[in-house]
Amino acid sequence: MGTAAGPAFDTEALRRGIEGQSAADLLSLYADDAEMRVVDHNTQPSHPMVRHGRAEIADMLDDVYSRDMTHKLEQCVVEGDHVAFTESCQYPDGAKVLANSMMSLRNGKIIEHTLLQAWDE
Repeated sequence: MGTAAGPAFDTEALRRGIEGQSAADLLSLYADDAEMRVVDHNTQPSHPMVRHGRAEIADMLDDVYSRDMTHKLEQCVVEGDHVAFTESCQYPDGAKVLANSMMSLRNGKIIEHTLLQAWDE
C-alpha cells in the first residue's frame, strides 16, 4: 500500500510571486503561522530579523515590492518538504541584490523561510 503524497509546492506560483509587482501572490504561499528569518549586512546571524506569521511577513514583503526594482527567480530546487532558491534583483540605477533562500513546507505551504541577502553598496 502506497502513501499519499502531500500537496505539491507550486514553483510556478513562486516564480510569479517573486517576479510580479505585488506581494500578494508571494504571500499566498505562506502558512498562517510561518516564520521568516533574514540575515544580511544589517541583521547579522546572531541577531537576524525575524517575522512571525503572515501579517508580519506581509509588512516586509509589501515594503520590498513597493520599491522600484525588478525581481527574478534564478534557480529553484524542491526536495520533499524543502525548497531552495536564488533570487536576483536590480534597481533602476543598476544596483543589484542577490538572495538565497531555504524553506520548509507543511502541506505545500511555507512554514519556515531563511533568507540570506547581499547588495551593492
